[in-house]
Amino acid sequence: MGFLDRLTGKKPEPATAPEANPSPAPQTVPTPTPAAGGVMPRLTAAREKLEAKDLPAALVIYEEVLAVAGDRADVLVTISGDLGSSGHLQPIVELVAPRYDAARHGPATGLNLLQAYLALRQAGAAQHVLDILFDLQRPELEERLYGFSNAIADLMAAPSSVPSDSLGGGLMVEVAKVSMVSISKPIWFYGLEPLAAEVLPPKEGKLRRVAFAQLALPGAYRDPGAAGKKPEDDLARLSRGIPLWLAEKFYFCPHYAPVAATGVMDDPAGGKSYVIFSAEWTTSNLQQLVDSSTGGLDYIFTGTLQQSAGDFELLLRVFEVKKFRERKTFTARWTPATADAELAKLQEQVGQFMEWSPEKSGLAYVPTSEPAAWVEMLGASLSLFLADKQLLAPAQLAPLAPVLERVAPQVMIRPAASLAWLTLRARAARLGFELVLPSVRLSSLPLVDQARQTLGL
Repeated sequence: MGFLDRLTGKKPEPATAPEANPSPAPQTVPTPTPAAGGVMPRLTAAREKLEAKDLPAALVIYEEVLAVAGDRADVLVTISGDLGSSGHLQPIVELVAPRYDAARHGPATGLNLLQAYLALRQAGAAQHVLDILFDLQRPELEERLYGFSNAIADLMAAPSSVPSDSLGGGLMVEVAKVSMVSISKPIWFYGLEPLAAEVLPPKEGKLRRVAFAQLALPGAYRDPGAAGKKPEDDLARLSRGIPLWLAEKFYFCPHYAPVAATGVMDDPAGGKSYVIFSAEWTTSNLQQLVDSSTGGLDYIFTGTLQQSAGDFELLLRVFEVKKFRERKTFTARWTPATADAELAKLQEQVGQFMEWSPEKSGLAYVPTSEPAAWVEMLGASLSLFLADKQLLAPAQLAPLAPVLERVAPQVMIRPAASLAWLTLRARAARLGFELVLPSVRLSSLPLVDQARQTLGL
């Protein structure tokens, strides 16, 4: 029985059945005899103080013990278990979390920490501990950890009022809601649904389902949460635009049904904003994406993007979902001068590995010779699309003029670029944006003129 179960009086579920709100048993070790250098007798004394409802006295003992034995695994697991069993969750976070190292202390204390963060409704901290526990690669823990993963996802997906003081305060605050938005068609297509038969190839038969996840940006921002609430910069736009670009290519392949996944947050205190991932997606993140995808997934692409002094480095991984194993790693490095060549090479490598072949119906897929500008265009289109759907605050939209100027040369050459230009203009108009557009000529394809009429431009 876990310490949260003890508080609520719940009976434990069978260990083989995953739960929506799992409560695995805290790993409180038996109290040894005083021969253990005096540490364990002191912890016994602290437990007695907790039983006597004297938390301050127990905390004094814990501070003394941690000062001399704070790196001992048995000490940390005993303190976290005893505090949890008595209902004192915040001290676990304050005393144990700063000292916990999974490699040295093992999973037991981590499980107790994870339960405490869940009970305190601190989803981000809980996810961090969960990632650490998954990294231990302990097969006997996987079922339990997947249960925690579901509980964290439920917490993120359902904002609710909770006490700001976990020890019993009365002030109620709202919990931010984090959601994954899946884009299942080329982002520039939305708004052209009446022309679906002319623009998009049919998706029929047995298809391989592949997801391209928003890229993580490790070390890019001192405070990723605050950065996510500001108008997006070029790096953040790339982290969303590159997955959209790869998903677009795979939409025009008869064997695949692709999606591009990006994170958005609805924070009652700060409005709607993007989520910036500061660490690469873990197995638990991938499982959440699979669980939220209709029909499941066969493959997931995830990765990181880093920038230093104008140089970019992209690491891309493809996972086979059935076995949750990494199949292939791709890397790309570029400067502003080499971006188009290196990105084109990356897309070609991904296509070859996944055995991409072109569709024979719908709009013909024509790879751009300037992918850097096109990726930015896709990222900007996503932001306008989400703002139009009220999933993103208009204040988050960055100026569009630089993006439009860079993509303008493609508009006449590529029909898809002409369609993207039109749908972006239509969304901007609905949002009340005054766009100063470069002078461009659209593709002469009759489909483009139909799109203009459909959008009322």
